Amino acid sequence: MLATHRRKEKTMIGRLLTGAAVIAFFSLGANVWGIELGLPTDNDAIFHGDGPAFYQYIERDYHGEKSTPWEGGQYGFVRDPEPTSEGIVYTRFHEGIDIRPVQRDENGEPRDEVRAIANGKVVYTNRVPGYSNYGNYIVIEHVWDGSPYYSLYGHLSKVDVRAGDLVQRGQHIAVMGYTGVGINRERAHVHLELNLMLNHQFEGWYESNHSNDPNHHGIYNGVNLAGMDIAKLYLALRENPALTIPQFFSHQEVFYKVAFPRSRHFELLKLYPWMVAGNSGAEPRAWEVSFARSGLPLRIEPSERKVNQPEIVYVKPSALNASYLTHGVATGPTKHAHLTDYGTQTMRLLIWPD
Repeated sequence: MLATHRRKEKTMIGRLLTGAAVIAFFSLGANVWGIELGLPTDNDAIFHGDGPAFYQYIERDYHGEKSTPWEGGQYGFVRDPEPTSEGIVYTRFHEGIDIRPVQRDENGEPRDEVRAIANGKVVYTNRVPGYSNYGNYIVIEHVWDGSPYYSLYGHLSKVDVRAGDLVQRGQHIAVMGYTGVGINRERAHVHLELNLMLNHQFEGWYESNHSNDPNHHGIYNGVNLAGMDIAKLYLALRENPALTIPQFFSHQEVFYKVAFPRSRHFELLKLYPWMVAGNSGAEPRAWEVSFARSGLPLRIEPSERKVNQPEIVYVKPSALNASYLTHGVATGPTKHAHLTDYGTQTMRLLIWPD
């Protein structure tokens, strides 16, 4: 299978890049098989265990008590604490990491250069801050072992690349800022994500479900990009530079599973074939997808279940309502959970337009 992926990738590159362009592409030192990540700015405090120096704080008002915890700049469920019978649960998910500046001018304006974290191709730039909570942002596509991944850089003050540009790891692409919703000069930072693409038919799904809220970003809307824990990935690669994305995903905790009817539009199978576990030789009746608590798909398994639409089949056992463990995709006791309307809508994206 690996050899097949490589043949397909070489064919794709050959179609897209010919003559001098091929030479230019490979002169970037592109490594489509391995993961070589750099940090997007000069701030490397993450590698020294200094969270407060690396992550930009958030402003929190919890039951009238105001604080500025740096932990809110981390990836994961780190925002909007809510008291439950099981203790405090953080209910708002932060899909990337917020990296604080290390350079400011005499007026306090951030001056940190933002760089590409890996070799790739710029596929989208948003230059209208009001169009997104990310403000001005850039998306770069990286291809590792035949599968596409997308780094996103948000809240930029200046964008210095265009869609179609080939970039290499460490190349200047922007300047840090504080464009977007909810931040000011004091809290300037770059918001960084590393994502999977859910479905190239996203625009049709979005128009069908969000007709009153225009999509300005095509398939590079944040709703269509599922973020992994890039901070954890940085640290894991520090320990094991040979680590692959499939190996990294294999250690992520499964919080829930959803069964999907067989569909020719189930694009995860084609984009990330390494997710498929078990015997997939014969076409199954259905597919069962395992998700992290955030909604990041982790694994795909063939199933003989008879389902006509997405159906929740497992939630991690807990005394909490399933909504806390599935980011609102399911609700009810974890043993008898069912998809919410939001969950059904969200899961349908993976097989849209079926």
